[in-house]
Amino acid sequence: MADSWNKKEREKKKQQQKKEKAERKQERKEQSKDSSLDSMMAYIDEYGNITSTPPDPSRRQEVKLEDIEIGVPKQRELDPSELIRTGTVSFFNESKGYGFIVDRETKERIFVHVNQLTEEIKEQDVVNYEVEMGPKGLNALHVKIVR
Repeated sequence: MADSWNKKEREKKKQQQKKEKAERKQERKEQSKDSSLDSMMAYIDEYGNITSTPPDPSRRQEVKLEDIEIGVPKQRELDPSELIRTGTVSFFNESKGYGFIVDRETKERIFVHVNQLTEEIKEQDVVNYEVEMGPKGLNALHVKIVR
């Protein structure tokens, strides 16, 4: 007898849940009819924030198509005179065949190898050189002493 009472209660509970689900479905249906396109619209203000108010047309700015850059901008062609730099040899080890040049303008330390020398150099010499990007940083090429 206890089983039949439990069964009836479970059936009652299922019926109640079905009824509640149908009511919620009906409420959603009614709400969707009330919502118009304007209530669903979202706008982005000049700071990139999402807002529900449309932007002010008087604050609109025109953007030229040519001004829009997607990706990395193209690198400009370098003038050969820009490639030639001047610096001072801060360190040079003749036995190992390498050293460093301190650039006069940027104060960067640039690696130099004995294979890139056109004449022998020593520390504190003022030199002209070209620069290329190596695997660990800038490398000096075609190093010449300034006379």
